[in-house]
Amino acid sequence: MLHELLLALLGYTGDLIIDERDHHKSSLASESDDRHFKLAPDISFVERSDRDLIERIITLGFYYRELDRFATESRNLSWIRSANSSPSPSDSEFPSSKAKPSVYRRAIANGIVEILAVYRSAVLHIEQKLLAETVPILATVTQGLNKFFVLMPPLHELVLEIERDDIRGGQLLNLLHKRCHCGVPELQTCIQRLLWHGHQVMYNQLAAWMVYGFLQDQHGEFFIRRQEDRDVEHGSTLPDTTEKFAHLSTDDTSLTDWHLGFHISLDMLPEYIHMRVAESVLFAGKAIRVLRNPSPAFRFQDAIDHQQMSRGSQKIQGFTGPFSFQKEPLIDTKLIGEELLPQSEADKIEAMLLDLKESSEFHKRSFECAVDSIRAIAASHLWQLVVVRADLNGHLKALKDYFLLAKGDFFQCFLEESRQLMRLPPRQSTAEADLMIPFQLAALKTFSEEDKHFSRVSLRMPSFGFTVKSSQVDAPKAKDHTDRNPSSALSNASSEISLDGWDGIALEYSVDWPLELFFTQEVLSKYRRVFQYLLRLKRTQMELEKSWASVMHQDHTDFAKQRNDRVNCPVSQQRRQRFRPMWRVREHMAFLIRNLQFYIQVDVIESQWNVLQAHIQDSHDFTELVAFHQEYLSALISQSFLDIGSVSRILDGIMKLCLQFCWNIENQENSSNTSELEHITEEFNKKSNSLYTILRSSRLAGSQRAPFLRRFLLRLNFNSFFEATARGVLNVVRPRPAIPVLNQQ
Repeated sequence: MLHELLLALLGYTGDLIIDERDHHKSSLASESDDRHFKLAPDISFVERSDRDLIERIITLGFYYRELDRFATESRNLSWIRSANSSPSPSDSEFPSSKAKPSVYRRAIANGIVEILAVYRSAVLHIEQKLLAETVPILATVTQGLNKFFVLMPPLHELVLEIERDDIRGGQLLNLLHKRCHCGVPELQTCIQRLLWHGHQVMYNQLAAWMVYGFLQDQHGEFFIRRQEDRDVEHGSTLPDTTEKFAHLSTDDTSLTDWHLGFHISLDMLPEYIHMRVAESVLFAGKAIRVLRNPSPAFRFQDAIDHQQMSRGSQKIQGFTGPFSFQKEPLIDTKLIGEELLPQSEADKIEAMLLDLKESSEFHKRSFECAVDSIRAIAASHLWQLVVVRADLNGHLKALKDYFLLAKGDFFQCFLEESRQLMRLPPRQSTAEADLMIPFQLAALKTFSEEDKHFSRVSLRMPSFGFTVKSSQVDAPKAKDHTDRNPSSALSNASSEISLDGWDGIALEYSVDWPLELFFTQEVLSKYRRVFQYLLRLKRTQMELEKSWASVMHQDHTDFAKQRNDRVNCPVSQQRRQRFRPMWRVREHMAFLIRNLQFYIQVDVIESQWNVLQAHIQDSHDFTELVAFHQEYLSALISQSFLDIGSVSRILDGIMKLCLQFCWNIENQENSSNTSELEHITEEFNKKSNSLYTILRSSRLAGSQRAPFLRRFLLRLNFNSFFEATARGVLNVVRPRPAIPVLNQQ
């Protein structure tokens, strides 16, 4: 009976000790988890007290068998064979082998095997002691296995919960981390050992991700996931996902991975790892992937530059023999990736993770410090790649020159060359080609030396079918009003078409690897938005200046005619007297547009550019640069009032009125457009005073979103003209603006 008891402690039942689940075939019994090992009911020679003690002891055998079954199933590697071949009948040897494999569960099973090995050695020691000495059997067994009464039931409960809820990956680490917080030191040590085994898998995955840029996660248990997994979970098909990635980048998979390739799986993120730390892990891995997988075009260009530098150094040293360059070996482009991330840095990252892996306990602070250090290394080398090798500052300067109109002479020449073209409605089929001629002419006239970034800039005319169609709809309305004012209606309709059509002019900037990591489509769209606003502003300013030159030329001609023939030229004198007030209106328009342009170009763009340059000089972290550049763009948009709908609508209306005024004033031969000019003047006064009233409100002028707004208001209202007219036109009681009136405007 002694060996029957010892065998039962190792999970083997017999005639004396039976498994209740084998002797109760009813559905109720088969569904019960409380069935354990029992003494056979026909054993009558065992006292009641001894029976209770034996049944208490042999429950450890039941727990051992269940834990051993879990460990065996979790460590079963038959899925490796079945992954490459069709499933065979032998694959059903283990019931739970149908479940998805889990490397984390296998690691926990390894820890359970260690605990069961200690348990088996304890049973063996008890057997040796009972055979060598004459001691009380039950007392000796109880004393030898006493600590396992504390360990085995919680472990069995843990295994049942893992199997019942199919807990895997980070969720399994979460469960073990919670179970570590208990008041039993032996159990706490045991659970910590299981957690250590689980962390070994996580550290291996972290090492593959943060050292080599590989995502080793066949079963979806790591908290870093590929984007395809998320799309599949949400019902998107894999071909759709692949097509989406191909649309983003067809040549460089590293750019695809950077923007949309990976994400953090919150389901598998352990609760004791902060989201900020997980984001650092995600960034570090993506950065390592970029550094280890440079674009083929970048490798080739970098190799050519390297060869040219080496040839130049040979010439300086005097090695200019006829065969010196032919004997030079070709540059191995595979070494470029190692140069971007030196092996010493990769070894340093691996050593940090190895220190964490060898620690017996998980220390949250040490883990976070190591991740931050690895992220800093990756960000520094990515900064070196983007800022130094790819000449980030040169491209930023090019974007400032073309998208922010820093090359004012170029765009002045372009607008002058295309002025007559923009007087006509754009033709959808040839608008881009028509604009390219003045665009290239402006480049030839203004560039003293070749701009290496100009070839990256291209002019685009987006689809403007809707705006042109709306202008054509306005044409019948204009026709209905021809009885009252035919020429003004025609002029208004033509100006609507021209203004609405050419306002869609946009620039495109071609960006190569790795600058596409920095200049995303979202960033370039912000640049385009500011460019379209600034180009409209500059075009308005130029039209106001050209109209003044045209009117002055006509005025001098009329004055000369009047002087030569005072009797026969009364019409020219009357025209001069009639349009003289309009010259003052034109000056008011030009004054507002000039000051607005000066404010945006000098107070906003130049000041923010200097701030960005200071940040670039001080920072050596790629993520910091991205944040600084986003702040730079946000400041440009907010301080130019493009994000305030009411202000931007008023500014658009003012520029539209200015262009209409210019086109009407140049057609002053038609006396019928006087009422139209008066209407434009009235609308301009209303909108300009509405603009001043909104900008001088405490919500804008007193806030930090536009630190130089007060200078702009001071230049506008240097003689209190705007303040006086604002109170008169809008009937505003100082200093509180009437919001309902502004909304109507």
